[in-house]
Amino acid sequence: MSAIDAILDKALRGERLGLEEGMELLASDEIEKMGHTANQIMLKWHPEPITTFVVGRNVNYTNVCDVYCRFCAFYRAPGSNEGYVLDDEVILNKIQETIDVGGTEILMQGGTNPNLPFTYYTDLLKKIKAKFPDITMHSFSPAEIQKMKVVSNGLTLDEVISQLHEAGLDSLPGGGAEILDDRTRRRISRAKGSWTDWMDVMNSAHRHGMNTTATMVYGLGETIEERALHMLRIREEQDRVLSQGYPTPGFLAFISWPFQPDNTRLKLEKQKPEEYLRIVAVSRIMMDNIKNLQSSWVTMGPDMGKLSLSYGCNDFGSTMIEENVVSAAGTTHKVNIELILQLIREAGKIPAQRDTKYNIIKMFNEAEKVKQDFIMQN
Repeated sequence: MSAIDAILDKALRGERLGLEEGMELLASDEIEKMGHTANQIMLKWHPEPITTFVVGRNVNYTNVCDVYCRFCAFYRAPGSNEGYVLDDEVILNKIQETIDVGGTEILMQGGTNPNLPFTYYTDLLKKIKAKFPDITMHSFSPAEIQKMKVVSNGLTLDEVISQLHEAGLDSLPGGGAEILDDRTRRRISRAKGSWTDWMDVMNSAHRHGMNTTATMVYGLGETIEERALHMLRIREEQDRVLSQGYPTPGFLAFISWPFQPDNTRLKLEKQKPEEYLRIVAVSRIMMDNIKNLQSSWVTMGPDMGKLSLSYGCNDFGSTMIEENVVSAAGTTHKVNIELILQLIREAGKIPAQRDTKYNIIKMFNEAEKVKQDFIMQN
C-alpha cells in the first residue's frame, strides 16, 4: 500500500489527519484518487444526492481601502477620484431587486474605508432590517470589522461584533483569509493584519452566536506547509466552537479559489484547474468538522464548478446576482439560476435552493423540471 493510500484509508476510517499527512496529500499528483475519497467523505455528511445553492447578491458598498493588498484589482486608495461609497438608497434598491427574484442573502462587502465611522455600519444595518426584516445579512469580512474597531473610538472587538449583530448583521463571510500564515500575509497584504487578527474576529462572532464561513485563496506564492496549516487552523477554531458549547455551529462552509493575477500588482502565474480539484479534495479530507464545501464557479467557471461536485463539494454557492471584486481581476463567470439547475443535474444531482444556514427552501426535483420544460415549450 502506498503512503497516499494509507493516508486516504485512515481518513475514510474517520481518523483525523495531521500536518505532515496534509502536506503529503497536497503534494500528491493522485488527484482522482483523492477526489474519490473526498467524495466518499462528503457522502457521509450528505448521503442524499442533493446539491444546494443560495440566491444571493454581492453589494460592494465601497471600494475605498487603505490596506493596499498587492493581489487586489478592486480597491481604490483613499482620495482616489475612482473611489466610491454607495448611497443608502442605492443599496436598498439592490436588496429589493434581490428579493424580487427570490433572493435571501446579501453579501455586503467593501474595502477598509478609513473615512466611514462605525455608526455608518450600524445605522445602515438598522435601516436595511427595518425595510427588509427577512433578508439575511451575510456581510463584512474580518478585515472590515477590524477597521470598524479602529474607527469606533475605543470599542473592543467584542463590543463591535455585538453592536453589529444587534443592528442586524446575521452572518459573517470568510473573505480576507487568503492564506492563514503570516509569512505570506506580510508579503501580499502587510497592512491587513495577521492571521490571528482574522481568526479573532471569527472567534468573537462565534461566541456571539453568529455563523460564519471560511475561505482560502491559494496561488499567492505560499508553501504546501502553509496551505496545510491554513486548513488546520480553521479546523482548530471549529473544534473550539464544537467543544466549548458556543451558541452557533461555527463555520458552516469552506470555499477555496485560486488567485486571479490580472490587473493586480502581484505578478504570479495562474493556477491550473487540476490544482483547484486537489485543493477541494484535500480540504474535504483534512477539515473533518466542516459540513459544507462550496464550489467556486465564479473563478473556475461553470464546468469546473460542476466537476468539483464529485471532488468533495456539496454546494454550488451563490447565484452572485452582482459581483465586482473577482471580476475586477478579469474573471467574469456569470451563472443564472437556470444554468445552475442544469449544471447540477448534469452532475447527477438534485438541485435545491437553500438559505444562509443551509436550510432547504425549495427542491428542484424531476417533477419540477418536467413542469418547467412544459411551461417553456408552451
